[in-house]
Amino acid sequence: MSKTSQFSLLRQKRFAPFFWTQFFGAFNDNVFKTALLTILTYEALNWTSMDANLPNNLIPGLFILPFVVFSATAGQLADKFEKSSLARYVKVLEIVIMSIAAVGWMTHTLWLLILAIVGMGVHSTIFGPVKYAYLPQQLRRDELVGGNGIIEMGTFVGILLGEVLGALLVLHQPWGIELVVGGTLAIAVAGWLFSRRIPLTPAAEPTLKINWNPIPETMRNLAFSRKNRPVFLAMLANSWFWFYGAIVLAQFPLFAKNYLHGDHSVFVLLLTVFSLGVGVGSLLCERLSGHKVEIGLVPFGAIGLSVFGLDLFLASVSYTNTVAVDMSGFLQQYGSWRILMDCIMIGLFGGLYIVPLFAVIQTRCDPRHLSRTIAGMNIMNALFMVAAALVALVLLQLGFTIPQIFLVTAILNALVAIYIFTVVPEYLVRFIAWILIHTIHRVKTINRDLIPAEGAAVLVCNHVSYIDAIVIMAASPRPIRFVMDHRISRIPVLAWLFKTAKAIPIAPAKENPEIMERAFAQIAAALEDGDLICIFPEGKLTSTGDMNAFRGGIKKIVDRTPVPVIPMALSGLWGSMWTRSAGNPLHRSFKRGPLSALQLAVGEPVAPAQATPEYLQEQVQALRGAWQ
Repeated sequence: MSKTSQFSLLRQKRFAPFFWTQFFGAFNDNVFKTALLTILTYEALNWTSMDANLPNNLIPGLFILPFVVFSATAGQLADKFEKSSLARYVKVLEIVIMSIAAVGWMTHTLWLLILAIVGMGVHSTIFGPVKYAYLPQQLRRDELVGGNGIIEMGTFVGILLGEVLGALLVLHQPWGIELVVGGTLAIAVAGWLFSRRIPLTPAAEPTLKINWNPIPETMRNLAFSRKNRPVFLAMLANSWFWFYGAIVLAQFPLFAKNYLHGDHSVFVLLLTVFSLGVGVGSLLCERLSGHKVEIGLVPFGAIGLSVFGLDLFLASVSYTNTVAVDMSGFLQQYGSWRILMDCIMIGLFGGLYIVPLFAVIQTRCDPRHLSRTIAGMNIMNALFMVAAALVALVLLQLGFTIPQIFLVTAILNALVAIYIFTVVPEYLVRFIAWILIHTIHRVKTINRDLIPAEGAAVLVCNHVSYIDAIVIMAASPRPIRFVMDHRISRIPVLAWLFKTAKAIPIAPAKENPEIMERAFAQIAAALEDGDLICIFPEGKLTSTGDMNAFRGGIKKIVDRTPVPVIPMALSGLWGSMWTRSAGNPLHRSFKRGPLSALQLAVGEPVAPAQATPEYLQEQVQALRGAWQ
């Protein structure tokens, strides 16, 4: 099935109005916040008698505070009420907040502007759970990664443009304040107009009784999420990205000034390339994942965050310029392009890291509890960002330089990644599979949508090579448990991989009836739990390229647990280094050329009553012939 580009969503009513609603929200947050921070930095005496450092450090904290206090309530509201109406109410609230801010701007009343900052934090807190719970209700599963990618790209572009516009407008003489007032009100109204076109999106749990006490509700949310270990660890991994990003971005102003000896334009340049990197990485996720939720990209992203974080440290300490420069002068300095490349690649790998995590949470969480789960994650994000600020402060107090903070963050990221991928090794297994089929082979999957997105089923496939399971695993939108020869499952080094993937070892009845019966019991239990099981009914690798006769194990499986059987056929692997064909394996592979093509064809589900070995072999053979 051909897939349309993720950008086609921007032309569809089920996505475009929502995208622009959230884009203008992020844009307005940052226009207003940056304008206020800028005016307090450059014209503090006209606004307050307190030290300018206090409001400059207080304002970001006040914006984050509502995420900690109100996220639990926001998650309940998003699960209980229809989401398009809730989005419109949030946009009306934004107009009210910007009106209050307008009075503060025009009367130079700082406390009103501070109140508006808190209000915009509340606005973002309420909209956050709506944003990520809306997508799985309106998008197909194969559109989720692309939709999340566009949302993340739009958010970071909105943040970037908002920060640039906020700083430019407020310092524009003599109408800076008026331009900020008019601009923020106009953006709020634009967001409200788009919100009016968001399609009806029913409540996930309309009978939910709201607990208005945020503390016990927050604890209950996090306790509920912890029961679903993959979702909870995806939440932790997501929050870790915000910790990493908060530390790195917080250093950019002083890094640009004290280490790169640049003016404000150099800081803006660093922020721009980082934000563009996140946008590009977010958009790349759909292409690299093949329109499915590919958690193998998460380790790839984590590796990039550490590698380029380390290189940013190395590039920083090798930067030798000591003369004050603007953006143009900085670009002419030796080592400047390396620093910019590190910043953009940190952003890019951050996008590859974070987008699949959102998709994991959206697809593996109980739909009735999704908004509250997102709200719990927002609380964790806020706490991790506060922790990032404290860690950076402690490191600076201990005498660490900013480049050394980049190094520490890269090392911490590697340690956290190792922990996460050890606890949930499915990420690592999928990463290995993704690397293999994107470096040695080009894989074309036919009718992948016929692999069930949920529910129990048995996949049957011809057995061509030693990497058949990896190719099938990489093509599947969800985890698969493979049934394999018990001797192969004990191969050193690979045994860990097979155990991690929850492979089920099996033996012929003549060789070890106890292992065989235990395997059938494990298969039945896995199917009862709604898992996907994959077997190779031939029982051994082909040594000629032709299919061997299917054995009777598949009939025993579906007789014991009646579930649909999905026939599949692999083509293009025979003759590679992974097969039992004659000749030197390396010679065979080089002769076939790098990135040799192979394909996996998926057939229509077969009812349990029809799933005899003979009939399934006919179906697999037909699939091979149709697509060769």
